[in-house]
Amino acid sequence: MLMKKSLTGYEIKQLLEEIFSNFYSSSYGTIYPTLARMEKEGLITKENIPQEGKPNKNLLNITDKGRDSFNAYLLAPLEADSIKKSDFMMRLYFGEFVGYEKVIIWLKQAQEESQHKLDQLLAQYSLYKDEMHPAQIICIQIGIEEYKAKLTTIAEGLLNMEKLVLTK
Repeated sequence: MLMKKSLTGYEIKQLLEEIFSNFYSSSYGTIYPTLARMEKEGLITKENIPQEGKPNKNLLNITDKGRDSFNAYLLAPLEADSIKKSDFMMRLYFGEFVGYEKVIIWLKQAQEESQHKLDQLLAQYSLYKDEMHPAQIICIQIGIEEYKAKLTTIAEGLLNMEKLVLTK
């Protein structure tokens, strides 16, 4: 993100939550230690910007060493994707131990959450698509299609579970 412009840690966190959340999970607990490590390694610098009536802002800038490191990462072989931890999927897998009604509740919750995330992703795509690089558009489109597929599968699963409840 710093390859394009200088940002604060808060702005980086916002971008990770809005744009990157589809394929990258992070928290303040990982962002700030990572930024501190990157600063210590000389990959970024921090510029303290005084603000009137607010705490000072730390603007982060990438260094030449940071640019070289980022470019080396981009040119390295692709690493295998890792699956995010999913409490929903873990519980769903063991749904046989709680009964159909509870599984239906979980499916409806996951459906609502997935629809909300899809709506957010579509809104962000609509806002930023004209400014995005074609590779970024592909990334967002993959996320959109993943949510659509998840919603389709959940809807089919709900129908099946509801049929099972009726035949009980």
